[in-house]
Amino acid sequence: MKTLKALRAELVAAADPAKAPQMQAYMKSAMPYHGVPSPVMKKLCKGFFKERFPEGVQGWEALILELWDGAKFREERYAALHVAADKRAAEWHTFKAMPLFEHLIVTGAWWDYVDDIASHRVGAVLRVEPKPTKKLLLKWSKDANFWKRRTAILSQLGFKDETDLEFLYACIEPSLGEKEFFLRKGIGWALRQYAWTDPKEVKRYVKEKGERLSPLSRREALKNVT
Repeated sequence: MKTLKALRAELVAAADPAKAPQMQAYMKSAMPYHGVPSPVMKKLCKGFFKERFPEGVQGWEALILELWDGAKFREERYAALHVAADKRAAEWHTFKAMPLFEHLIVTGAWWDYVDDIASHRVGAVLRVEPKPTKKLLLKWSKDANFWKRRTAILSQLGFKDETDLEFLYACIEPSLGEKEFFLRKGIGWALRQYAWTDPKEVKRYVKEKGERLSPLSRREALKNVT
């Protein structure tokens, strides 16, 4: 826990405690904040981990878990996500990392964590090992944990013309009748992102699904479609 202790000391020094309650209220977080604004957080993490980055994948995973599971403030988990996203870890974004990402998703269980993991970490794995990752995400799309469902839906968020539509629609299908806001919003977001690439296809899909798509999902999907 030495790294977390050292990081916490730097976060305390950089924090504006007056901002902490506002940040916690905005995120509706049970976990408190130190009060470190996002630009300061990014700069702090870049400097802090410059000489503290592990050499191998096991050390990388261990550091992420140390920061994540030991966190008492939300910025400490943001630091774990910073380590996960570090360019030096790009080669470790393989299917073997999926249990780690699943742990972060299930224990984080909020959109600021999950959306970053889904679109960037899981999305990166999907690019390099599509076959086993798609198989797993199709299981997640039917999981009782709706954050895992949302992850499956958002996993291709930045794929543009490389989007596998059949896979996207298969991930959406099990959640079409769900009333959970984050699933409905996630469906709309995934469709809206693909609409930048093929608006006609998204219009066709929305029309085909009709009332099976919630008003929120339809509205989000067609937000930028003329």
